[in-house]
Amino acid sequence: LSQISWLLDSVDADLLLIEADGARRLPFKAPHDHEPVIPPETTLVIPIAALAVLGQPLDDDHVYNPQAMIDRFGFYPGSPVKSPWVAQVMRDEMMGLRGVPEQARVMIFLNGTPAAGYVRARARLIARLILRSARVQGVVLGSARAADPVVEVQRPVGAVVLAAGMSTRMGQAKVLLPWLNDKPILEHIIDQLRTARVDHIVVVTGHYADDVRRVAERMGVETVHNPDYAQGEMLSSLQAGLRAMPDNIAAAMSVLGDQPRIESRIVAQVMMAYAAGKGETIAPSYQRRRGHPIPTTRRLWPELLALGTGGAPRDVINAHADQIGYVEVDTDSVLRDVDTMQDYQQERRNAGLRP
Repeated sequence: LSQISWLLDSVDADLLLIEADGARRLPFKAPHDHEPVIPPETTLVIPIAALAVLGQPLDDDHVYNPQAMIDRFGFYPGSPVKSPWVAQVMRDEMMGLRGVPEQARVMIFLNGTPAAGYVRARARLIARLILRSARVQGVVLGSARAADPVVEVQRPVGAVVLAAGMSTRMGQAKVLLPWLNDKPILEHIIDQLRTARVDHIVVVTGHYADDVRRVAERMGVETVHNPDYAQGEMLSSLQAGLRAMPDNIAAAMSVLGDQPRIESRIVAQVMMAYAAGKGETIAPSYQRRRGHPIPTTRRLWPELLALGTGGAPRDVINAHADQIGYVEVDTDSVLRDVDTMQDYQQERRNAGLRP
């Protein structure tokens, strides 16, 4: 370790790659007390696990140092390794994240992920469970031996639910109107986002702040108040939501609070397109018309936050039109919101609900 600082100053290289430990060529490991040896100057740490371990016995023939996992988590010796076990070990501060310097970024690599099929779906599940740790910036799915080793990169994605509107044409808060099982539209939207495994949800309040906040708090969701809701409209609410996002969130989708037919499967499609690197902004499209929700990578947030009065999020999105990834969907729900009571009744009919 004492030579690392000297190497950094003396070697003319763009990248210094260090293998911090080994695993006897086994697909999954827990570190011993003396492992891993990570230099304090490290800027990026890549813990690795191979999906070949799934279903294999938790023993010394298939896992490096399985006793450490058994002692820490109570896993049963010799039982088949499960997807949640892999996630639990990889995101644990004393296991997969052991010895990581405070300033270093963490990108976990799930090796042996195929381009399609059941195992890729298992890898996605493991990745989403790993990302429950705010310490992890992303999970790379791929295969080190493939010509193109990266299949996709799962990163934490947040949602800004725009619920600050004045609903002047409705005479009441649109987001609080009853929807499925008489739950408020806002509650239904939050349910769909959670089902799609959105990592962090922020509800932006405005005109009906107390009522909206009560619904959000009942569901354990963060709220942020937009004091400029009356003049700033949608833009100021999106800006308030972006400012409230945790530092580990890599992209945030703008979600209309009056879009009651939002579906978790569409949200998941959009998130998968982002993970597959289809664009800095991902937009669902129905019959060549762009809808919501729209996730935008953090790299574009400074431009969104810099927009002033009269600006709109589409100004930034359109300025980077070559970086938009479109997801063709089979429903016009991505285009439909509720502005009037007639809209609301029509959307109930469209959803098969009694008007």
